[in-house]
Amino acid sequence: MSSFNPFEPHGSGGPRIREIPLRMVLPNLITVLAICAGLSGIRLAFEGRFESAVVMVLLAAFLDGIDGRLARMLKATSKFGAQMDSLADIVNFGVVPALVLYAYLLDKAGSFGWIATLLFAIAMGLRLARFNVLDEDLERPAWQAEYFVGVPAPVGAIMLMLPMYLGFLGIEGTREVAYAATVFTILVAFLLVSRLPVYSGKKLTIRREYLLPVMLAAVFYVLLLTGYPWQTLTASVVGYLLFLPLSASAYARRSRIESAKLAADTAAVEAVETPETTPES
Repeated sequence: MSSFNPFEPHGSGGPRIREIPLRMVLPNLITVLAICAGLSGIRLAFEGRFESAVVMVLLAAFLDGIDGRLARMLKATSKFGAQMDSLADIVNFGVVPALVLYAYLLDKAGSFGWIATLLFAIAMGLRLARFNVLDEDLERPAWQAEYFVGVPAPVGAIMLMLPMYLGFLGIEGTREVAYAATVFTILVAFLLVSRLPVYSGKKLTIRREYLLPVMLAAVFYVLLLTGYPWQTLTASVVGYLLFLPLSASAYARRSRIESAKLAADTAAVEAVETPETTPES
């Protein structure tokens, strides 16, 4: 008799852990590799190799972005994989970038810098917990699923390292810059836990005639990222910050339209259900 109870079946009645096919292991393996990349970024930061540390954080974000999609494509989703992915997110997007930035710059702000580091890591945990809860909310209107509540975790991690991008471009990490970076860290932490609606682009479609130009633009962005990484990342973060108020405005406009549509539908239903009355003769 085994000393350990077997895992629950994966998916909807799938094979038990001792019979798992390779396709179900692959997404979890990528998640573990993402954690390894993130933790390696911390080591590189402690060794003073900050550019390599940032690359490892970006690699962890990339791997985290493909593991879930790969699991769905291979029909290898499982509760175990979902829990692994959540744990990887808090490590790769909360702990790792905060510690890397602290080792690079925030330590010059003393205790204030460490407080900002803790706030960001905690905010990331709260943001991910809220995302998991909203993901299970079946009563949420379908159109609201097109928007994140607060800045998404991978983007928050990339935004946080903006002071590092600027440092690689030649801005000296003085004590004043460290305090400014600390304030920016707190700002990103509040964006993570805010109720700000951020368009996700999950249901964005492309018209056929625009497909090739969009593909060319995507390739152009990747080439810029490889040739001018810090300039491109800096511009991307600034552009995303400018995009946030536009996203909130679009959400408010969509909310008014949906509310008016719901009110009209409700009035139509009530008109049908309520019999007409005629005045007494």
